[in-house]
Amino acid sequence: MSRIESDFLGELEIPDDVYYGVQTMRGKQNFNITEMPMSQEPFFAIAYGYVKKAAAMANKELGCIPADVADALIWASEQLIAGKYNDQFVTDWLQGGAGTSTNMNCNEVICNLACEHLGLAKGDKYVSPNDHANFGQSTNDTYPTALHLSLILRSNVLLKAVEELRDSFYRKAEETKGVLKMGRTHLQDAVPMSFGQEFHGWGKTIEDEIAIIKEAQEHLKVVNLGATAIGTTVTAHPEYPALAVKYLAEITGIDFKNSDDLIAATSDCGSYVALSSAVKSLAVKLTKVCNDLRLLASGPRTGLSELVLPQLQPGSSIMPGKVNPVIPEVTNQASFLAIGLDTTVMLAASAGQLELNVMEPVITFALYMQMKVMTNACIAMREKCVDGIVVNADRCKDLVMGSLGIVTLLKPHFGYKPCANVAREGFLTGKSLHQLVVEEKKMMTQEQWDRTFTYENLINPKFEK
Repeated sequence: MSRIESDFLGELEIPDDVYYGVQTMRGKQNFNITEMPMSQEPFFAIAYGYVKKAAAMANKELGCIPADVADALIWASEQLIAGKYNDQFVTDWLQGGAGTSTNMNCNEVICNLACEHLGLAKGDKYVSPNDHANFGQSTNDTYPTALHLSLILRSNVLLKAVEELRDSFYRKAEETKGVLKMGRTHLQDAVPMSFGQEFHGWGKTIEDEIAIIKEAQEHLKVVNLGATAIGTTVTAHPEYPALAVKYLAEITGIDFKNSDDLIAATSDCGSYVALSSAVKSLAVKLTKVCNDLRLLASGPRTGLSELVLPQLQPGSSIMPGKVNPVIPEVTNQASFLAIGLDTTVMLAASAGQLELNVMEPVITFALYMQMKVMTNACIAMREKCVDGIVVNADRCKDLVMGSLGIVTLLKPHFGYKPCANVAREGFLTGKSLHQLVVEEKKMMTQEQWDRTFTYENLINPKFEK
């Protein structure tokens, strides 16, 4: 079964079981670039539902649309907010028109839902996508406002995953605080530390990104609802912008406010750049942590082998028994993708011309993919890697006591040059520091050695002149 709908370009046949209409169908036919519909991001439909509900509430109060139509649109918008009919958002992520196809997709869906709610058939223009659902609105203010809200919702999911990963590192830090290991700089022996300090450092470097993402969220709370086409509020009631954003804040519980310059806000993409940069920063940090984990888990016989990562799957089709660090590896790849998508956002944000940036659809896609892959990567890192890491304490202790790097703790006793000479001799002869300092050169007694190289002094050295 189908129905015929028309616009000023002509008629199209629309399947009778769908809630979108002719303009959505045209967008669906024209844009199949990613081959992925926007229904992949349920928060976007939910966010657009909030925007359309706030708009209908404001327009009803101002007498701009009939009360029964407004009530039906409010009801229909609430269906989207409840997560229903997300599958009706069928337009491709990438589209010309700055998101017009998606805005009309939303308008047509809520209008047809409203019609059915009023006992009318889909396609009945008693509730009009342009004259009612879109009254006093434009794609150029509703699409970015919905995008701002959806990004806040999506980034909240990311934040939860980051916080849980941080907590996992902190738990592992507490668990391993008594394990001594060698610190390294330039991939060379440096000075000792505890594995608890290492894990805590990883947790802290990730924790720092939480505040950066939250700061970026604050920029998203400034919108341009009511700006309409270019920021002059053309076709909107004079009181509509303030009233619509007030209702949006009330129904979402988020303190949205309109920009004090709607023309600037309609073309500006700075808030997207800020969020993308924050996610990129997280990706950079997580990449470094994963590189550390892969290196410390190298082996099991010929590498550092200080860590044992959870064994999840066979690692080779040719080498029997080999197991790879697959979760840090895939997290590295997710991070590389997120870093690259930040470049996409930067280029698209800079491509605006005059009163509008028509590249917002690719910004939408890039930000969604950024946060989706980083969220999933953080979850995988926590569940399939960090929670199950085992520290090889004996291996770590042997490496510390066999290292020449611990000579640094002797510098306050003997000075830089004598210590450097001892370290050099140890390097050339293969002798241990203990063998040279205590047994052969008698620079220290065993008691002095033991007092200097206590666990506490190794990880938190006392200052000595």
